[in-house]
Parts: sequence; C-alpha cells; structure tokens
Amino acid sequence: MEEPRLKPWVSQYPEQIPATLDEQFDLLPTYLKQTASKYPAKKALNFLGKSMTFNEIYIQSLRFANFLRNLGIKKGDRVAIMLPNCPQAVIAYYGILYAEAIIVQTNPLYTERELEYQMNDSGATAIICLDLLINRVYEVKKSTNLQHIFVTGIKDYLPFFKRLLYPYSKQPKAPEIPNDHSIHQFSFIMQISAPIEQDLSSSVEDVAILQYTGGTTGFPKGVMLTHKNLASNTLMAEKWLYKSKKGQEKILTVLPFFHVYGMTTCMNLSIMCAYEMIIVPRFDATQMLQAINKYRPTLFPGAPTMYIALLNHPDLKNNDISCIHACLSGSAALPVEVQDQFEKVTGGKLVEGYGLSEASPVTHSNFLWDKRVTGSIGVPWPSTDAKIVSLETDEELPYREIGELIVSGPQVMKGYWNRPEETATTLKNGWLYTGDLGYMDEEGFFYIVDRKKDMINAGGFNVYPRDIEEVLYEHEAIKEAVIVGIPDAYRGETVKAYIVLKEGKSVTEADLDDFCRKYLAAYKVPRVYEFRNELPKTMIGKILRRTLLEEEKQKNTKPEDSDENLI
Repeated sequence: MEEPRLKPWVSQYPEQIPATLDEQFDLLPTYLKQTASKYPAKKALNFLGKSMTFNEIYIQSLRFANFLRNLGIKKGDRVAIMLPNCPQAVIAYYGILYAEAIIVQTNPLYTERELEYQMNDSGATAIICLDLLINRVYEVKKSTNLQHIFVTGIKDYLPFFKRLLYPYSKQPKAPEIPNDHSIHQFSFIMQISAPIEQDLSSSVEDVAILQYTGGTTGFPKGVMLTHKNLASNTLMAEKWLYKSKKGQEKILTVLPFFHVYGMTTCMNLSIMCAYEMIIVPRFDATQMLQAINKYRPTLFPGAPTMYIALLNHPDLKNNDISCIHACLSGSAALPVEVQDQFEKVTGGKLVEGYGLSEASPVTHSNFLWDKRVTGSIGVPWPSTDAKIVSLETDEELPYREIGELIVSGPQVMKGYWNRPEETATTLKNGWLYTGDLGYMDEEGFFYIVDRKKDMINAGGFNVYPRDIEEVLYEHEAIKEAVIVGIPDAYRGETVKAYIVLKEGKSVTEADLDDFCRKYLAAYKVPRVYEFRNELPKTMIGKILRRTLLEEEKQKNTKPEDSDENLI
C-alpha cells in the first residue's frame, strides 16, 4: 500500500482555515436561492449607480430560465453569454443554470471569426449579447447552430459601452435590431415570463460551464467545469478570506465575469456569501478610483496591472483607498515592489495567488493575514494537493528542484470539450498537468519560475522571464515590463525587454543594462530593449506576451519564407 504523501503546507495553515472542505457541494443556482432567501432585500450589486437586490436577481433568473425552457432549451444544451460585466450577465448566468443548460462564456470583444469558431465548437443554440453587438452576432448565426439571440439594451450606458467595446476603432451608431423572430428582447422577457421554479435534476458532477482557454497554441479548448468544480473553488475562497463577514463585504468587480477568475472570486463568491458587487465594467484606473471613493469596497480581486495602474495614477494622493482590506492577485506574476507599495497605500493585504481555467481557477495563494513568503504563489487551498514532478520521468522532485507543477482537487476540470486526446495529455491519474515550471520549499510554499513554453533557452542556459521582470520592476522609472525570447543566430534565443516608463520618467538602455547586471547573471541580462507607451493586454489587464512574440515572429519572417513561395 502506497504511503500517504507529506503535505508540509498543512502545518502552515492558521486554525481558522480548514485543510479540507467538509461541506457537501450543491448546484450553483441553489446558492443564489439560499442567499435570496436569507438576504432578500440586501443590495447584491451596484452598477454605475443603479442597484439590484439578491431577491431581484433570483426572480429575474427564474424568468429567464422559464423563457429558455419554453423555447425548447433543454438540459445539456449550450447557451452563450457575450456580455461585459452588467446585471444582465449575472441574471443570464444563473438563469441558464436554472434551465439546466450549459453556459458558454464568450468575450464581447471577439471578432466574427473568433465567435464563429467558439459557437461551432460548443454547438451553442442560443446566445445573449448587447445590442451593440447584434450585427456581429447575427452574421455569425448564419454559419453556426445558433437558433435564438437574446438582445439586451444599454441605452442608459451607450457611450460608456461604446468606449469599452470599440476603444480604438470607429464607434457604431445605435444598433438597428433585425426584424427576425429568432431575436428576443431581454427586457421584454423580464416582463412577460413568469418566475417559475422547477425541481432540478442535474448532478453536481454535471457540466455547468464551457470556459474557453488555450488560444496561445492551436485552437482554444472548451474547459468543462462542473457545478462541483465551481462550487468547491468558491467555498475555498470563502474559507481563505476567513476574516470577511457574510452579508457585509463589498467587492470591487473589475475582473470580467466571462473570465473564470472574475466568475469565481467576484460573482459566485458574492452570490454565495451575500457580498455586494461594485461593478466597474471597464478596466480604467480613474473609474476604479472613483468607485472606491464613492462606494468603499473592502475586497478587490485583480491582476497586477490593475494595482500598478492605481499606484501610478496621478490623482492617487487625493483619493482615499484605505477601505480595501484584502486583495487576491492572479492572472500574472505579482511584482514584489507592487505588492509592497499597494499595502502601504491601502493599509490592507495584497497577496499573490495562482490558478488556471482548468482548475476553476484557483489552486494556490499566500495567506492574507498569516504567514506568507514574498515571491511565492503560496500554498495549496483547502482540499487541494500539489507537487513538482520531473519533466522527463514524472517522478516527484525533492524540495527546491524545478519541474512541472501538477495539482489535484475537487476544482479540477472534467476535461476538454470533445477533445479526449488533449484531455488525456493534461489529466493523468487524477492530476492536472499545468504546464508551469516551479518548485516547492521545505515549508510547502510553491514558486512559479515560468511557463514551459515561455522559458528562454539562451546559449544552453534556461532563462525564466519572471526572474528578470522582478528586477526591472524594482527600477524607479519602470511602470510595466515584460520579457520574451527572440531568435539569435549565436545563442539560439536571446532576452528582449519591453518597457513602459512611469509618467515623467526617463532611462536609457545603458542605464537598464547597468541596473540589471547588479542583480542578474550575465546570461539573463536583456540584450534588446524596446520602449512603448503601452503593452497589449487582455480585458482583465493581463499583458499579452504571445502578442509580442507574434510581432517578433513576423519581424523575423523573410518574404521568401511565406506560404505563397512554398507552393
């Protein structure tokens, strides 16, 4: 019989956090019903000055579910949500689950091509979108299995959403909705559909969400997340935030609901714990400061670039953000300098966590109010196991040896939608292979050194971008930095740094070279610097390293290498 594995992190847990979850997991819409029953008149969300109670969300979710069932949407059918953060996104989410359909989360910034791929891959038969996006969605309907489009109007916020959805291109006029019986007005549904609740036959092991991920190599894959996956990860978050009080906290909700990180740590956590969501649908430092000042949120899950943007806002000194007590940072590595500065400004706690879509998404985090280790992603969450294994043999490695991080727990996905081979490669013997390189110390704290695919091989040396980025963020002139590997005739790959400077600051390549050589081995020092006004980012503010790599690839593609010349 195999001996039980040592889990040194368990001894680091404070007594307030259980090592394992004892609760029975329930269907996601059940948590909404429970909260609406206990806190019916409590404010559930604040959206640009307008609010809804938990009972109002519950009732409207039932209305939407009833309408879906009357249209013939049945258990297991896929219904897509293509909305930025807004009340309709929450109502649609729980309404679809009440109808026992499967949610397909879709980015409202998707082009027709991207949307068409996702609708065909998921087999979605219905979608809810903003009226601003109706022409795009209606065009995609012709080449997919979409039968119904639910359109929600945003006339009160039209200029705001135009800026959100069309920041760099010509903004459209108010949309003209096609005269088609397959198009349904969401506001009309809320008026005519009865809030009828039916007994749910779903199991917690049934798929609740298709969360698309992995567009960096090949086509995006639909991650099958069950009710158990999402409920367990939300419960873990509640346990981790043990000083937070049910029915009393306010969450600054900038992370998109269509991103699994925002879905779990903002929306589902708020529904489960009766927290008020302060919804800021657009990542904008000025709007975030205004929301913090006016509505006084206490929790702020975010990405490093969000905290950086606030710290570098020219009006920060004239704003009071001391109401923020706890922040979980994810989606990218949190620079130590940013963590320290943000805690000084707020007086609260900002800690780095780790997760991925395939794990609903959180697996690790530093403790907020107890021991934490700078530069570490922390320890596994309750009921979560993790280890570092050899890239060659899959055997578990000793402390502080670098290998691949693998995890297991109730939050780990069921698999990839219609991709059994890729599922078998990623899920092995109950373990999720993350593709991230890291190590564990003697106390059970884990460290990520980088993605396997982001590691740079410079003249035979393994270079991890995060090591260099941490050093660059310590420079007083640097606001943002990202490292990529670019082709090099001699070394195979060499290190390139993309730099965004703080307002009013200047620095030369020679200055940065001298600075880096004080803290980095010679082979890690960037050989190339490129200064930019901004870096490409996702809607949650995560820097898109792959976009920069694509740019470098195109720069290094000679005309004679094109496909046309190979025919």
